[in-house]
Amino acid sequence: MKFLFFILALTSFLFAQPEVPVLKQWANDFTNTLGSSQLETLNHRLKTFEDSTTNQLVMLMIATLNDYPIEYYSYEIVQKNKIGTEEHDNGALLFVAKNDKKLRIEVGYGLEGALPDALASSIIRNVIVPHFKKNDFYAGITAGIDAIISAIAGEYKAKKDVSEDDEGTPFISTIIMIIFGILMFIFRGRGRGRRGGFIYFGGPGGGRGGFSSGSFGGFSGGGGSFGGGGSSGSW
Repeated sequence: MKFLFFILALTSFLFAQPEVPVLKQWANDFTNTLGSSQLETLNHRLKTFEDSTTNQLVMLMIATLNDYPIEYYSYEIVQKNKIGTEEHDNGALLFVAKNDKKLRIEVGYGLEGALPDALASSIIRNVIVPHFKKNDFYAGITAGIDAIISAIAGEYKAKKDVSEDDEGTPFISTIIMIIFGILMFIFRGRGRGRRGGFIYFGGPGGGRGGFSSGSFGGFSGGGGSFGGGGSSGSW
């Protein structure tokens, strides 16, 4: 365990963390992959979901993590933007690092019962990744959002192909996030030349960052909390 702690601490300094943006919309694309009409459709879908349930589901796509661990970055995103309500911790993030071919579903405390790690893993592998392998990112993101919403409603069921490695993911993810929390506590306040205890080398990209429309207001987090629940994948 001490060795693992040392490796993770070293990783925090060796790999530069991409900028953690303040999200302005529910669907945010910093890669210019999605068209304006596609982002408008996604934002309308996610805002409607929030308005009808109070659950906040947000999508973010950036170009690259620069080898920074996806679990760390997605956790920083949800913490900074306070996705979900403070009362229910009912937030979730669908995060995509396009050029790295990595993605993650981050789940707030209040949704971990409806969207456990194994179910999030199934959505990634069986719903999203098949589209991403065809470079159809809009279809993959749309299908993933639909599956996450269905899971929260208790309607989506995981397919029976979860491997033994996937079954061990919740434990490993929990251990990693506990260690990450300790590291954040130790290093966050150190150094004025850093933000949040990590070195920043520029922003996440020059993309739109989401669709801005006068037909509905922008996204704003409600104070939700996260504990590292969710699952990661690749294609």
